[in-house]
Amino acid sequence: MTTLVHPSPTPLTRHDSRPGVRHLGPNWYAAVMGTAIVASAGAALPAHSPGLRVAYEAVWALAVLALLTLLAARAAHWARHADQARRHLADPGVAPFYGCLAMALLAVGGTTLAVGSGVIGTPAAVAVDAVLWVAGTALGLVAAAGIPYLMVTRHRIEPAAASPVWLLPIVAPMVSAATGPALIAHLPAGQWREAMLLGCYALFGMSLLMTLAILPMLFSRLVHHGPLPLAMTPTLFLVLGPLGQSTTAVNNLADAAPGAVAAPYAHAMSAFGVLYGVPVMGFALLWLALATAMVVGAFRRGMGFGMTWWGFTFPIGTCVTGAAALARHTHLHAFAWLAVGLYALLVAAWAVAATRTLHGLVNGRLLAAPRPAPAALR
Repeated sequence: MTTLVHPSPTPLTRHDSRPGVRHLGPNWYAAVMGTAIVASAGAALPAHSPGLRVAYEAVWALAVLALLTLLAARAAHWARHADQARRHLADPGVAPFYGCLAMALLAVGGTTLAVGSGVIGTPAAVAVDAVLWVAGTALGLVAAAGIPYLMVTRHRIEPAAASPVWLLPIVAPMVSAATGPALIAHLPAGQWREAMLLGCYALFGMSLLMTLAILPMLFSRLVHHGPLPLAMTPTLFLVLGPLGQSTTAVNNLADAAPGAVAAPYAHAMSAFGVLYGVPVMGFALLWLALATAMVVGAFRRGMGFGMTWWGFTFPIGTCVTGAAALARHTHLHAFAWLAVGLYALLVAAWAVAATRTLHGLVNGRLLAAPRPAPAALR
């Protein structure tokens, strides 16, 4: 969810005078993710009205359009600029963003079922979500295994280079775990539903444990090497992604459990959703305060706009859905108000990021060749 930052300058070619899609990296899928979750998080809030529903449907349509446009542009990127695409995979600062493709598919699929069903009908929404969930989950598993493999075997990474973007391919299976439960009721009863439910728990586990392995390295980097470079500071919000998404996942799975597994397990899953979600949401609020303080400091030191700003959207959106899920299960008004407050923050962040991105596209700055990375990232 950040801008592409190369560890070394990329030689200019004759294409760079009119770059087109040459420098359109996988990080752009974060804009699709951030747009889709504005609609799905809004639909998850306790308050509902016909007017809000229409607004969510409009945002969903925008997310679908953005996804289709970006898929076509990225296909053109691979077809016309395969050398640049391979360079992205070889770059430890860019390769993790390939997890964003999987999450964009999953986010749009889940929003289609949650919001778009009122426009295209439930059968069509289920079909779209099923296709995108299968594709997104498959790509997410490839990214979750493949990107760490490249980091270990091909990339050269210094201790000071630990970055929140490492979480991006790891979070993709968690997004599958959070969006998959909505499809369980549409599967045949028995083995199909139970397999889907437990499969989502497995996706939850692989993402959670890898996240727990990465977070200590990230905090150690911050403590021993100081704040991130200005352009990368918004990526601190990426830590909220696995926290909010895992809370959403366990509670969505608890909702789907009664129709998929026997009562003792269903009751245990419901209890686990609350017992896991409340402490994790507490840590998410602590990290939100820390990340916000560091972003304020970066603003004071002159941080300008970049695609990193989309890191403010999807992670906050997962905390909205997590808080809303806890409100649904505990019936505590505190969680409901927390979800509403976080949603207001999400909408504000999305509006700023979307406006600045549109402006950057119009003037061509966001599609220009990336600048060399700061020395701290080399």
